[in-house]
Amino acid sequence: MGALAQDRPDVRVEQVSKTDIISEVLLNGTANPMRSSGLSTAVAGLLDQVSVEPGSYVVAGDLLMRLDDEQAALELEQAEAAVEESRVALEEARRRVSEARSVGAGRNIAATEVSTRESAAASAEATLERLEAERRRQEVILQRHRIEAPFDGVVSQRLSDLGEWVTPGDELLRLVDTRNLRLDFEVPQDHYPRIDDRSTLRVKHQGERLEATINTLVPVTDSAARTFLLRALPPPDMAVLPGMAVQATLRMTTGEQGLTVPRDAVNRYPEGRVTVWLAEPTDESGVFTVTEKRIELGAAFEGRIEVTDGLEGNERVVTRGNESLSEGVEVTLAGDIGGES
Repeated sequence: MGALAQDRPDVRVEQVSKTDIISEVLLNGTANPMRSSGLSTAVAGLLDQVSVEPGSYVVAGDLLMRLDDEQAALELEQAEAAVEESRVALEEARRRVSEARSVGAGRNIAATEVSTRESAAASAEATLERLEAERRRQEVILQRHRIEAPFDGVVSQRLSDLGEWVTPGDELLRLVDTRNLRLDFEVPQDHYPRIDDRSTLRVKHQGERLEATINTLVPVTDSAARTFLLRALPPPDMAVLPGMAVQATLRMTTGEQGLTVPRDAVNRYPEGRVTVWLAEPTDESGVFTVTEKRIELGAAFEGRIEVTDGLEGNERVVTRGNESLSEGVEVTLAGDIGGES
């Protein structure tokens, strides 16, 4: 009897369990920047300075390019001089009004003269406001000869060089925000109703599965591909660059429960037959006999597979050591029976 006991193979078994059924969908996506801008100029001119190359990292406000602004600077100086001249004229007009009022209208000076001086002061004030507006316009024009970074990012392309004449609307360079990325996936439209607060997205990265946060669902389907956009925030530890391909698994609850077994318990045969080995206790303590049972499978998730037909839920299935079993063989347990109290 000792020799027979030693010939019994050791196996691990687990209780068939009833669990919530999870639907898993494998998705392929792309890491996209939240901001990617083709920068251009608002005025025409000759490129006089180029401060960046493709790959340069810049922060908001950095000077990227500058147009020849000599003429614009001279026009601004002219506008400033006109403002100063107008300010002096306004001060003189106000002095003449104050002088007339101090003398007294109708006594030493005609009332019409006082009115004339008041009108001249009002006109001088309006002229100063107009010239100040012109000065501010010239400041804006001079500023527009500078192309500055609107946000932090990396210059991915430079399309113009020193000495080139550029006009408004010409794309001079492209700036990409490499720090604020989103993971975009096209998901089959049938899954849209199933996605809720309990749904999760696990991204594959360097051999690990990292949890990403579902950020946005765009409920507008692509009529050709029959898909909708799912946008997620990448995990903090995920090093990814714009344009990189990303793989992820979307997990959604179905609202149903069913019998499940570990993946390792399932045997698949070339002709399509799918089975599990059931372990049934014998009269001898710690000894089981095995019986092969044909089953039908459903959804697979988290290392488990749903069994839609063939099991009742009170069975034990062999999860380890089932590679070389045969019908009716006696086995012993290599470890505790999973799922039992």
